[in-house]
Amino acid sequence: MSSPSVNEARAAFRERHVSPDYSGPRHLATTIAVSLSVGLLCIVMLENVRPLEWLTVPLTFLYANLSEYLGHRGPMHHRKRFISAVFQRHSVEHHAFFTDEAATFDSTRDYKAVLFPPVLLLFFIGCFAMPVGAVLYFLISSNVAFLFVLTSVLYFLNYELLHFAYHSDPQTRIGRLPFMAGLRRHHIRHHNRQLMTRYNFNITYPICDRLFGTLYQEKDSGLAR
Repeated sequence: MSSPSVNEARAAFRERHVSPDYSGPRHLATTIAVSLSVGLLCIVMLENVRPLEWLTVPLTFLYANLSEYLGHRGPMHHRKRFISAVFQRHSVEHHAFFTDEAATFDSTRDYKAVLFPPVLLLFFIGCFAMPVGAVLYFLISSNVAFLFVLTSVLYFLNYELLHFAYHSDPQTRIGRLPFMAGLRRHHIRHHNRQLMTRYNFNITYPICDRLFGTLYQEKDSGLAR
């Protein structure tokens, strides 16, 4: 059961950010549709991919995992000049809306507290994936460019869907997926206020948390639980 402070934070967030015509399922469907459409377009554009070009996929995946980690550990949890809204939305609002003891949605209208706005997906594609892809197109090959954009966009979708699943009821079908319990536990521990600025910054797969020593080890932390 949510505590009064969580209930108050949720009520304030809904009043400030969730318009009467907001639809959580439509928001989720838009994210999926746009991401898959861009991904499918990239696949169609591939031609005779050489073995070495396929390395673009794992390299982009690791780069995306590092970017996710640094973005979360940095501006999402430390207020930075010019992008303080990122800190406000994540550390202040998201972490007040969801705690380690109240981690799930109350209704589909709460999807707004987890999913990035669709305009941010367009910004990510137009201002990050496509420009980098264009550079790779001219410097290396068209296949490398399209593989980079494909992997980047699908990683973004993977991020959104996993984060969405973590805050869904763990007893639902998506919550009972074989691999979900460990990933969800990793993320929900991050929502403990004693841990959130120090541990578990990867939202998807804790690769960089392991590499940089920020994977929460309960037996070694000395923190009250």
